[in-house]
Amino acid sequence: MGGSRQVFLTALFMICVWAGSMTFFVRAEDPYVYYTWNVTFGTLSPLGVPQKCILINGEFPGPNINCSSNNNIVINVFNNLDEPLLLTWNGIQQRKNSWMEGMPGTNCPIQPGENFTYHYQVKDQIGSYFYFPTLGMQRAAGGFGGLRVHSRNLIPVPFDPPEDDYTVLIGDWFKKSHTVLKQKLDSGHSIGRPDGVQMNGKSEDNEPLFTMKPNSTYRYRICNVGIKSSLNFRIQGHIMKLVEIEGSHTVQNVYNSLDVHLGQCYTVLVTADQEPKDYYLLASTRFLKKTYTAKRIVRYTNSKGAPPSPQLPEPPTGWVWSLNQFRSFRWNLTASAARPNPQGSYHYGFINITRTIKIVNSASTVHGKLRYAINGISHTDPPTPLKLAQYFGIADQLFKYNSMVDDPPREKLENIETLPNVLNVTFRTFVEIVFENREKIIQSWHLNGYSFFAVAMEPGRWKPEKRENYNLLDAVSRNTIQVFPGSWTAILLTFDNAGMWNVRSEILERSYLGQQLYISVLSPALSLRDEYNIPDISKLCGIVKDLPKPKPYTI
Repeated sequence: MGGSRQVFLTALFMICVWAGSMTFFVRAEDPYVYYTWNVTFGTLSPLGVPQKCILINGEFPGPNINCSSNNNIVINVFNNLDEPLLLTWNGIQQRKNSWMEGMPGTNCPIQPGENFTYHYQVKDQIGSYFYFPTLGMQRAAGGFGGLRVHSRNLIPVPFDPPEDDYTVLIGDWFKKSHTVLKQKLDSGHSIGRPDGVQMNGKSEDNEPLFTMKPNSTYRYRICNVGIKSSLNFRIQGHIMKLVEIEGSHTVQNVYNSLDVHLGQCYTVLVTADQEPKDYYLLASTRFLKKTYTAKRIVRYTNSKGAPPSPQLPEPPTGWVWSLNQFRSFRWNLTASAARPNPQGSYHYGFINITRTIKIVNSASTVHGKLRYAINGISHTDPPTPLKLAQYFGIADQLFKYNSMVDDPPREKLENIETLPNVLNVTFRTFVEIVFENREKIIQSWHLNGYSFFAVAMEPGRWKPEKRENYNLLDAVSRNTIQVFPGSWTAILLTFDNAGMWNVRSEILERSYLGQQLYISVLSPALSLRDEYNIPDISKLCGIVKDLPKPKPYTI
């Protein structure tokens, strides 16, 4: 009897331990955030002229995604356009999961009348980002919205909780439809200059976009979602305290205005400490012969209806001002937040560089039509996404790796080739990328899947001796960076995120006409520790549509 009792108690103890461990695992799973989106066309007037825009759940801009670090985001997207659709999540690193990138090189399009569920985790990230459509020139029609990743409640933030949190999506705008702009590019011509600037869907409005309580502080997340122009943002009569750039807390300098280049996001704190009335939020084009400005209103809640002053603060002139502003940005080394690559390390300045890749942008004609290139290669998307071809083991049927050389000779730049541009980078290597802009325009570059340290930006041509001028202590870790005319910008990063990752000019006509590439980062182990298997829900198309799935990765 005593032996039976002992066996029973032992079994009961083991069951309790098992149940406790199961409870632990369930509780340890990160929370889920669910969205259902209906994507349609609608007629709106961002610049006062009716035109076809892309709406999400009837909204333009689309709804904000609100989540916290490590949340799982599940978005069921119904495509009710009359053309294919993909959405990407600008700045979200998609750790081990380029399957959810939403780029033509990683995903099959969502066909009209179909739906697809994006499922990704904002792993070890905080900050301000945005999403947008990636096919053709659809971004010129809208379909974009804000994406906020808050710090978890237990993680201290280097500023007091704001009274409210506002997303400001600014961008240049064309009155021509995205289909007309695409036709113009396909015919071999540039789309020209924009017709104006929109801010949260309008260029002007007498009704307030936001309100502020007197003596309260507000968080403004400002992103340039445009397709061609750098913009200067300012708030009439108020200073802005910079606190975050694309997921990194910054040293909290104050600014009267900020240059926000294409694809970039900045977070500022603004205190309502002025006379109670209306003030203008202003976004103006930079570096164009004609300046276009969007004006929206922020209203004090105790305002008695006093209109904004007609005297508007002017935007700065010249790009040297913007260069000096970049040099004033510094990473906040005392803030608590997720660390960028390499994991947990501030000490990127002590890691040996294993490879230098120079990216030189150029423009030329191929068969009489305008094309843009990187190192002499003008990228084209094959009908089968590059990542799918790679995963199914048939990449050699669609593209060759490393057609682009790391340091192109002059003759390579002058003779543009059009083909899929895929570069192999060895897993977990620390790489230096130098963006060299020999043209007269301002460039803006984005790298999917990563954050990088923007360590230097200077006029002229880059050479190895320039490394002496790198900021190897507190450069801001970010995902999008500008390059001024006749200048270069250097970034450093560890390629420790396996997948297929897009590098593109954020000038949409340039990326559409070939100024982009994909970086393939493969783990030699082909292990789930490094990269997820293709999700069961993934759409298959092209030459892989009817192929059996390869043997899945294991741990």
